[in-house]
Amino acid sequence: MRTESRKQKAENRKQTLANSEGGLGKKKPLKKEDNKKINYEELEGKYMRALADYQNLLKRTTEEKQEFAKYANEGCVREILPVYDNLRISLEHIDVEAKGNGWAEGIKYVVKQFAEILKNMGVEEIKAKGKKFDHNTMEAIEGEGEKVKEVVRPGYKLKDKVIIPAKVILKN
Repeated sequence: MRTESRKQKAENRKQTLANSEGGLGKKKPLKKEDNKKINYEELEGKYMRALADYQNLLKRTTEEKQEFAKYANEGCVREILPVYDNLRISLEHIDVEAKGNGWAEGIKYVVKQFAEILKNMGVEEIKAKGKKFDHNTMEAIEGEGEKVKEVVRPGYKLKDKVIIPAKVILKN
Protein backbone atom coordinates (compact mmCIF):
# COMPACT_ATOMS: atom_id res chain seq x y z
CA MET A 1 0.00 0.00 0.00
CA ARG A 2 2.83 2.32 0.77
CA THR A 3 4.31 1.84 -2.73
CA GLU A 4 1.03 2.87 -4.33
CA SER A 5 0.78 6.01 -2.30
CA ARG A 6 4.39 6.95 -3.06
CA LYS A 7 3.76 6.50 -6.79
CA GLN A 8 0.59 8.51 -6.54
CA LYS A 9 2.37 11.29 -4.66
CA ALA A 10 5.15 11.39 -7.25
CA GLU A 11 2.64 11.66 -10.10
CA ASN A 12 0.75 14.41 -8.27
CA ARG A 13 3.97 16.38 -7.84
CA LYS A 14 4.82 16.03 -11.52
CA GLN A 15 1.32 17.15 -12.46
CA THR A 16 1.49 20.13 -10.11
CA LEU A 17 4.92 21.09 -11.40
CA ALA A 18 3.76 20.84 -15.02
CA ASN A 19 0.66 22.94 -14.27
CA SER A 20 2.62 25.61 -12.42
CA GLU A 21 5.22 25.94 -15.21
CA GLY A 22 2.50 26.42 -17.80
CA GLY A 23 4.02 26.78 -21.28
CA LEU A 24 7.60 27.69 -20.36
CA GLY A 25 9.08 25.67 -23.22
CA LYS A 26 8.49 22.21 -21.83
CA LYS A 27 6.28 19.97 -23.93
CA LYS A 28 3.39 18.31 -22.28
CA PRO A 29 3.44 14.56 -22.59
CA LEU A 30 1.17 13.32 -25.37
CA LYS A 31 -1.93 11.42 -24.53
CA LYS A 32 -2.26 7.92 -25.91
CA GLU A 33 -4.96 9.03 -28.37
CA ASP A 34 -2.72 11.81 -29.74
CA ASN A 35 0.19 9.39 -30.10
CA LYS A 36 -2.00 6.89 -31.96
CA LYS A 37 -3.28 9.64 -34.26
CA ILE A 38 0.28 10.69 -35.16
CA ASN A 39 1.27 7.06 -35.81
CA TYR A 40 -1.82 6.53 -37.95
CA GLU A 41 -1.14 9.65 -40.05
CA GLU A 42 2.52 8.70 -40.47
CA LEU A 43 1.64 5.15 -41.54
CA GLU A 44 -1.08 6.41 -43.87
CA GLY A 45 1.45 8.73 -45.57
CA LYS A 46 3.94 5.91 -45.99
CA TYR A 47 1.20 3.68 -47.39
CA MET A 48 0.09 6.32 -49.91
CA ARG A 49 3.69 6.85 -51.11
CA ALA A 50 4.23 3.10 -51.45
CA LEU A 51 0.96 2.74 -53.34
CA ALA A 52 1.91 5.59 -55.72
CA ASP A 53 5.35 4.02 -56.29
CA TYR A 54 3.73 0.67 -57.06
CA GLN A 55 1.26 2.23 -59.51
CA ASN A 56 4.11 4.06 -61.26
CA LEU A 57 6.05 0.79 -61.50
CA LEU A 58 3.06 -0.95 -63.09
CA LYS A 59 2.61 1.88 -65.58
CA ARG A 60 6.31 1.93 -66.48
CA THR A 61 6.40 -1.86 -66.87
CA THR A 62 3.36 -1.79 -69.16
CA GLU A 63 4.96 0.91 -71.33
CA GLU A 64 8.21 -1.09 -71.55
CA LYS A 65 6.31 -4.23 -72.59
CA GLN A 66 4.44 -2.33 -75.31
CA GLU A 67 7.69 -0.82 -76.58
CA PHE A 68 9.35 -4.25 -76.59
CA ALA A 69 6.43 -5.83 -78.46
CA LYS A 70 6.43 -3.01 -81.00
CA TYR A 71 10.05 -3.60 -82.00
CA ALA A 72 10.49 -7.28 -81.06
CA ASN A 73 10.77 -8.38 -84.70
CA GLU A 74 13.56 -5.93 -85.53
CA GLY A 75 16.38 -8.50 -85.43
CA CYS A 76 14.46 -10.97 -87.58
CA VAL A 77 13.49 -8.27 -90.07
CA ARG A 78 17.11 -7.10 -90.37
CA GLU A 79 18.11 -10.66 -91.33
CA ILE A 80 15.30 -11.12 -93.86
CA LEU A 81 15.48 -7.77 -95.68
CA PRO A 82 18.74 -8.47 -97.57
CA VAL A 83 17.21 -11.69 -98.93
CA TYR A 84 14.11 -9.77 -100.00
CA ASP A 85 16.26 -7.11 -101.68
CA ASN A 86 18.31 -9.74 -103.54
CA LEU A 87 15.15 -11.43 -104.83
CA ARG A 88 13.85 -8.09 -106.09
CA ILE A 89 17.17 -7.33 -107.79
CA SER A 90 17.18 -10.77 -109.42
CA LEU A 91 13.79 -10.01 -110.96
CA GLU A 92 15.13 -6.78 -112.47
CA HIS A 93 17.92 -8.69 -114.24
CA ILE A 94 15.82 -11.42 -115.86
CA ASP A 95 16.15 -11.33 -119.65
CA VAL A 96 13.12 -11.16 -121.93
CA GLU A 97 13.16 -14.87 -122.83
CA ALA A 98 13.23 -16.00 -119.18
CA LYS A 99 10.32 -13.76 -118.09
CA GLY A 100 7.83 -16.28 -119.44
CA ASN A 101 9.35 -19.23 -117.56
CA GLY A 102 7.55 -20.73 -114.58
CA TRP A 103 10.45 -20.17 -112.19
CA ALA A 104 10.44 -16.42 -112.93
CA GLU A 105 6.71 -16.28 -112.18
CA GLY A 106 7.41 -18.20 -108.96
CA ILE A 107 10.05 -15.70 -107.87
CA LYS A 108 7.64 -12.83 -108.59
CA TYR A 109 5.07 -14.54 -106.39
CA VAL A 110 7.61 -15.07 -103.57
CA VAL A 111 8.65 -11.41 -103.73
CA LYS A 112 4.98 -10.40 -103.56
CA GLN A 113 4.47 -12.63 -100.50
CA PHE A 114 7.56 -11.16 -98.86
CA ALA A 115 6.25 -7.64 -99.45
CA GLU A 116 2.85 -8.47 -97.88
CA ILE A 117 4.39 -10.13 -94.83
CA LEU A 118 6.78 -7.24 -94.25
CA LYS A 119 3.91 -4.76 -94.61
CA ASN A 120 1.86 -6.69 -92.05
CA MET A 121 4.82 -6.58 -89.66
CA GLY A 122 4.94 -2.78 -89.97
CA VAL A 123 7.95 -2.61 -92.29
CA GLU A 124 7.91 0.01 -95.03
CA GLU A 125 10.46 1.00 -97.63
CA ILE A 126 11.96 4.48 -97.38
CA LYS A 127 11.12 6.35 -100.58
CA ALA A 128 14.16 8.39 -101.53
CA LYS A 129 14.54 8.79 -105.32
CA GLY A 130 14.05 12.41 -106.39
CA LYS A 131 13.48 13.57 -102.81
CA LYS A 132 15.49 15.91 -100.62
CA PHE A 133 18.33 14.18 -98.76
CA ASP A 134 17.44 13.37 -95.15
CA HIS A 135 20.39 12.30 -93.01
CA ASN A 136 18.00 10.56 -90.56
CA THR A 137 16.74 8.06 -93.14
CA MET A 138 19.43 8.05 -95.84
CA GLU A 139 23.15 7.44 -96.18
CA ALA A 140 24.97 9.24 -99.00
CA ILE A 141 27.47 7.01 -100.77
CA GLU A 142 28.51 9.42 -103.46
CA GLY A 143 27.91 12.96 -104.69
CA GLU A 144 27.00 16.22 -103.04
CA GLY A 145 23.85 18.27 -102.97
CA GLU A 146 20.39 18.06 -101.50
CA LYS A 147 18.51 15.90 -104.01
CA VAL A 148 18.71 12.13 -104.36
CA LYS A 149 19.73 11.09 -107.87
CA GLU A 150 19.67 7.33 -107.41
CA VAL A 151 18.94 4.73 -104.73
CA VAL A 152 21.71 2.14 -104.56
CA ARG A 153 20.16 0.07 -101.76
CA PRO A 154 16.66 0.70 -100.37
CA GLY A 155 16.19 1.58 -96.73
CA TYR A 156 13.46 0.38 -94.38
CA LYS A 157 11.51 1.52 -91.34
CA LEU A 158 9.89 -0.69 -88.72
CA LYS A 159 6.87 1.28 -87.49
CA ASP A 160 8.50 4.72 -87.03
CA LYS A 161 12.05 3.52 -86.40
CA VAL A 162 14.66 3.43 -89.20
CA ILE A 163 16.24 -0.02 -89.12
CA ILE A 164 18.21 0.18 -92.39
CA PRO A 165 19.00 3.59 -93.92
CA ALA A 166 18.67 3.99 -97.70
CA LYS A 167 22.02 4.14 -99.49
CA VAL A 168 21.82 6.89 -102.11
CA ILE A 169 23.77 8.87 -104.69
CA LEU A 170 23.23 12.63 -104.61
CA LYS A 171 23.05 15.06 -107.54
CA ASN A 172 26.08 17.33 -107.94
